[in-house]
Amino acid sequence: MKFIVKLFPEITIKSRPVRKRLIQRLSTNLDVMLRRVDDGIKVRSTWDRVDVHCSSDALRDEVVSVLSRTPGIQAFLEVREFPLVDFHDAYERTRDAYADVIRGKTFKVRVKRSGKHDFTSVDMERYIGGGLNQHTEAAGVDVRNPDVYVDLEVQQDKLFIVTERHAGLGGFPLGTQEPVLSLISGGFDSVVASYMSMRRGCKTHFVFFNLGGHAHEIGVKQVALYLWQKYGSSARVKFITVPFEEVVGEILQSVHHSHMGVILKRMMLRSAERVADFMKIDALVTGESIAQVSSQTLPNLAIIDRVTNKLVIRPLVTMDKQEIVDLSQQIGTFDFAKNMPEYCGVISDRPTTRAKLERVLEEEENFDFEVLEQALKKAQVISIDDIVEDVNAHATVEALTRVADNQVIVDIRAGHEQERKPLNMPGCEVLCIPFFKLDAAAENFDSDKEYLLYCEKGVMSQMQAHHLQEKGYGNVKVFRPEAG
Repeated sequence: MKFIVKLFPEITIKSRPVRKRLIQRLSTNLDVMLRRVDDGIKVRSTWDRVDVHCSSDALRDEVVSVLSRTPGIQAFLEVREFPLVDFHDAYERTRDAYADVIRGKTFKVRVKRSGKHDFTSVDMERYIGGGLNQHTEAAGVDVRNPDVYVDLEVQQDKLFIVTERHAGLGGFPLGTQEPVLSLISGGFDSVVASYMSMRRGCKTHFVFFNLGGHAHEIGVKQVALYLWQKYGSSARVKFITVPFEEVVGEILQSVHHSHMGVILKRMMLRSAERVADFMKIDALVTGESIAQVSSQTLPNLAIIDRVTNKLVIRPLVTMDKQEIVDLSQQIGTFDFAKNMPEYCGVISDRPTTRAKLERVLEEEENFDFEVLEQALKKAQVISIDDIVEDVNAHATVEALTRVADNQVIVDIRAGHEQERKPLNMPGCEVLCIPFFKLDAAAENFDSDKEYLLYCEKGVMSQMQAHHLQEKGYGNVKVFRPEAG
């Protein structure tokens, strides 16, 4: 099985050395991620594409999944490879691959050719198209608006018959642009902004200002881990937690209510700048959009940015809220964000929409900056791929490998994960409750039974069980079946 990876178009217009570097990085990223699928998968880059060779058809779905969510890929083709003999041999092989596909449908043959040959692409298209039109049950040729495109590629002495075309993520290969530090709260905006910076090739680290205690931190770690595993796992990044409850308390005591929102954002940028300096990062990413809330008017954003010398990148700045929510659906973070508790920190009854720098500085003179210093000293830094080990090392919820008669397994994976790999536990009661519905479902748990939460890696189940225990559900534990 072979896949031909087509490059994001902006890569192909770069200078020769830049293009070479981008392609090499894409190849390296794919090699890192596909080795996790199977050590035997081979990745080979050329000037205009990347080829992926997979020896087993059983790995096909996993390879497609990796390629579809890797930044830098415009599209990728699933192909069958044959030696290029002559037109008739190419026609016969194409007929075998497409006869059922074009039955009752119009079609058009497209040939893309590279190398030196004594024929043109059009010559080959006419021969194969004519054969398919005469010797299959197709509805005929339609060169303008066909039902099916019959795609072939000829590269030197090889023929590739395209059996399926997949859309890629686009963007630049991760790690080809400078790193950024994303201020993530777990809501729709900050998560989508983080994804967009990753898609554009930036190694994206996360900083989280905790306003809501342990439960909030659990939720944000879950979505950050998901985002990294799906779109950025070719690079190791950091997750930094800064406890901000006391900073909010100081703002509530010392700052006029009309300026609380603006000053809270300035305190976050101040802190993010200090973290970024430590990590040698020159840019910050936020999820703000013009006028979405009072602190995000243009005058207020300008005042907020005055507090830092870092470049503040706002990928969502002109997007509507519904566009952001729709994109979160596409990238798989909607359910995380929808069920993330709202911790706005400060609420003003008449917030300013046109803050003045002089007034902001005057308000900040009343703020005790030692509180901010102490918050930064308590910041915790962890590699995001170590969240799994960190959760297990600090696990406070018992994990069981066997199921007793009075215990119920609760599969908390998302629906598509449950369908792809069902949990097979004969003789056990199994409830399928996606993690984002767990809070509501727990209200109906039977107090005479124990509920064992299950997920594939054991991270989300541990986090969710801890969260439910904090809410008073002492009959919730974790189910972690023995390997093999």
